[in-house]
Amino acid sequence: MEATTSLLRFAFLAVGALLLLLLVRFSVHLPSTDDQDLLDWTTNPKTRIHRSSPRIAQPRPQAAGAAAAGNPFPTKPDQLHRTPRHPLDPLTIEEINTARAALHSHPPFSSSPASVTVHSLVLEEPDKGVVLAWRPGDPLPPRVASVIARFRGRNHLLTVDLEPARVASHAELDPEGTTGYPTMTIEDMTSTTWAPLSDSAFNRTVLARGVRLSDVACLPISTGWFGANEERRRLIKVQCYSAEGTSNFYMRPIEGLTVLVDMDTLRVVSISDRGRDIPIPKSAGTDYVYTASSASAAHEPRTATVNPISIEQPKGPSFTVEDGHVVRWAGWEFHLKPDPRAGVVLSRVAVTDPDTGERRSVMYKGMTSELFVPYMDPTEAWYFKTYMDAGEYGFGLQAMPLVPLNDCPRNAYYMDGVFAAADGRPYVRENMVCVFESYAGDIAWRHAESPITGLGIREVRPKVTLVVRMAASVANYDYIVDWEFQMDGLIRVKVGLSGILMVKGTPYEHKNQVPNNEHMYGTLLSENVIGVIHDHYITFRLDMDVDGADNSFVKVGLTKQGTSPGESPRTSYLKATRRVARTEKDAQVRLKLYDPAEFHVINPGKTTRVGNPVGYKVVPAGTAASLLDPNDPPQLRGAFTNNQIWVTPYNKSEEWAGGLFVFQSKGEDTLAVWSERDRGIENKDIVLWYTLGFHHIPCQEDFPIMPTVSSSFDLKPVNFFESNPILRMAPNFAGDLPTCRPAGATSA
Repeated sequence: MEATTSLLRFAFLAVGALLLLLLVRFSVHLPSTDDQDLLDWTTNPKTRIHRSSPRIAQPRPQAAGAAAAGNPFPTKPDQLHRTPRHPLDPLTIEEINTARAALHSHPPFSSSPASVTVHSLVLEEPDKGVVLAWRPGDPLPPRVASVIARFRGRNHLLTVDLEPARVASHAELDPEGTTGYPTMTIEDMTSTTWAPLSDSAFNRTVLARGVRLSDVACLPISTGWFGANEERRRLIKVQCYSAEGTSNFYMRPIEGLTVLVDMDTLRVVSISDRGRDIPIPKSAGTDYVYTASSASAAHEPRTATVNPISIEQPKGPSFTVEDGHVVRWAGWEFHLKPDPRAGVVLSRVAVTDPDTGERRSVMYKGMTSELFVPYMDPTEAWYFKTYMDAGEYGFGLQAMPLVPLNDCPRNAYYMDGVFAAADGRPYVRENMVCVFESYAGDIAWRHAESPITGLGIREVRPKVTLVVRMAASVANYDYIVDWEFQMDGLIRVKVGLSGILMVKGTPYEHKNQVPNNEHMYGTLLSENVIGVIHDHYITFRLDMDVDGADNSFVKVGLTKQGTSPGESPRTSYLKATRRVARTEKDAQVRLKLYDPAEFHVINPGKTTRVGNPVGYKVVPAGTAASLLDPNDPPQLRGAFTNNQIWVTPYNKSEEWAGGLFVFQSKGEDTLAVWSERDRGIENKDIVLWYTLGFHHIPCQEDFPIMPTVSSSFDLKPVNFFESNPILRMAPNFAGDLPTCRPAGATSA
């Protein structure tokens, strides 16, 4: 008994020492002032997250290394003193502090301000008509904050007028009448990962597995919803790993050990331990940090190297960022802002018509609405892993500071995010978004005449694009989201998947050890490591305003037609048939390879000179579809993935495909539920929803870290312009570009 007590004391002392070491080692500079306390956090969202020590604000105008790289852009806005210039500009540091003060002085919160937890504090965007009527130079509409808070176990929705500061509306939600909870705060995730260490039964279990408590690293895993016994309290499951010998602790799971934690009390509710016979996988060969991996591979064959590539712009960048948020490039104009839930939001997207010079609207607002990631293992320690990364974890909250020259090229401009912590204080997520011009050697258009014509024509134009990028590391997985604008009016939305697999421990080291009748639910990647099969679905909300708000959705179907006897040597051909969707259900699309169609958003009130309605079409890709039972609890919550395309009438409150409150929701407030009303959508202000899907069957090349796999869909003009909009684009000439020599080369 005394030996056990001494061991536990030593373990807790070791944990305490490790905490102190980590706090010192991983503290990240973020500014604060005497009257404005800014917080920051390290950037690993689902695992341990440590609070930094407040320091005096030191302006950081450019991305790290930008000056050395010759960044041509002006300094980034000073977040401490920034003022809004546009109706859609995100809340400033001062405005967040103002809203926080108003919340704390508002009854009933004023009775115990410390009991108020802020889950969301963002701009309440003005009504769409107000924004559309606003012009630069006009006074800004009243600034209002939208707040989701919890107080003494209840959810509260509030709006706060910022001038003068007061709570304008307040609704306390009846827990009996609603399901689900708000997005977790960073503080929720941090505290719950440490909660198991306060439980002696958990500590004994870990020690019995041969893992030192000082090596334990844990993740908070959302529970989904699987029955009434999970209602009426916020619950989360915690699973842990051994970080001994590697920074890639994800590859060393303590398999079968699952701790259920009450998120509000931080008490352990139950412990499931069903993997005692499963060894902890080895750490050798798992590290991916450059210094560690290069040192271990010093005497091994190396990956072939590629010399660095840099885009040079002798005349400077072609785009501007005005007032910190309005981007203009090659006829495009849009408002860009970081968002704690969506990641990035693009608004008022418009393009200049090359024939008339008119600025024409394309999309009022585009954003990531939800991510659904169900794993395909029904066993005790895995069945609940069905993440909603935006509604449960906050896609923007998990956005990492981008790494210059690696995440984004030398010619990039960086934008910070300003968010509210759980206590309502603002903090800055630096370099969360980058904007840059990209040229990958692609061709915008070309034609070269055959010699038989006698015409020596060689006309080619290079394709240069503008990219808006963010990267979110939702624990093990990394998502790279690009909004790419092309000069011909096309918008490409691209999602890249990288990072680290969520793996399962197994007693098997080789496939020949696995009994024929045993289902592994994945692929054996390394000794004692299984990569579990899973899906990724990323649903985008696209409020299209093609040349105005009143639009229609048109399915242009291709069908086989037979010729009449004697009509033609051909026996069949394809015919395009246009059908306007009258209601929401008419517009629901499940893509089929042998039932092809195009999907147009048109403005029926505006036509080209030859009579075609102007429009944009969605060009699908990443078309993996959910194969789960529609009544499976995860699929009920993720029912917005039942179709690849949905169209709904504009409703300001319908932004989140999985519902406003996703955590532990039943799926009662989703895009699929809204669309059951089958509302009219013809010649109305409509919203297009598109879901990119990925089936992921892991393979050994995904170990220990995955090469990026990506897919995209396009929003492409269709009869929007009178002709090729980049017909008069100038080619490049040798004198336009600098002459570069390889390093070490000398002139003749």
